[in-house]
Amino acid sequence: MAEVLINGISADYVSVADRGLNYGDGLFETIACSGTHPHFIRQHLQRMERGATRLDIPFPGRELFRQDIDRVLKNSAGSKSVIKLILTRGHGKRGYRYDTKQPPTRICVRSPWPAQVVHWAQQGFRARFCQTPASVNPRLAGIKSLNRLENVLASNELGDRFDEGLLSDIDGNVVEGTMSNLFAVIDDAVVTPDLSRCGIAGIMREQIIDSAHEIGIRIENVNLSRDDVMNSQELFISNSVIGLCVLKQLEQRSFNRHMITEVIQSRLNKKIDADAETDA
Repeated sequence: MAEVLINGISADYVSVADRGLNYGDGLFETIACSGTHPHFIRQHLQRMERGATRLDIPFPGRELFRQDIDRVLKNSAGSKSVIKLILTRGHGKRGYRYDTKQPPTRICVRSPWPAQVVHWAQQGFRARFCQTPASVNPRLAGIKSLNRLENVLASNELGDRFDEGLLSDIDGNVVEGTMSNLFAVIDDAVVTPDLSRCGIAGIMREQIIDSAHEIGIRIENVNLSRDDVMNSQELFISNSVIGLCVLKQLEQRSFNRHMITEVIQSRLNKKIDADAETDA
């Protein structure tokens, strides 16, 4: 069962006047937690603060979020869970215009660890290309806003056969998965979609890019067509909960080689372990 704090108070609902509910006017972060330790919390809060600046939402401060997280994790020793942080512009009057002095709404939700993550780590993902396009908007590109209708519609295309779907923009460039960032190995180099026009720049994506640089593997941000992705040597995806997972199948093609992926995953696992030791 989820545990929820809204503005530091245990509650189950927000006002019907909240702009996050009415307009998707806000941001969120999803954080993997081992016991009482939230992984890469500094990076998550930094991204939320950057996003709040871009959206002109007053940021309540990292310390308040840390206090919320500590409260919901205080009885979590020895177990894994997921924290979702939400920041909305707060209550507002009817209409799109917002009051710059309106206090934001701060939400912290702790949920049980998803059971399917273990399966995906062991078996890999089955993916397809989705018909739902990713909207191009450089103003929102990279940030994790509450506007996720494209992901909702694309996820509904998966049915029972697929675990993940890949979204492309209107020009045919593959951008990301419904819940993940994408990486492909092409000519023994790692490439990941350019996110300057749309998509979310994930925290785990950042860690993977750093890991590749640290071990001397070339990695680039590029525009990838569906053919580029389908013809790549290896494919893997990432997010803050699954970490790094291989794509074993895309449409009808199976991917059996994961040599470079495994090297990066080994380095990434060391970074995750080192991060866990920071609060030890």
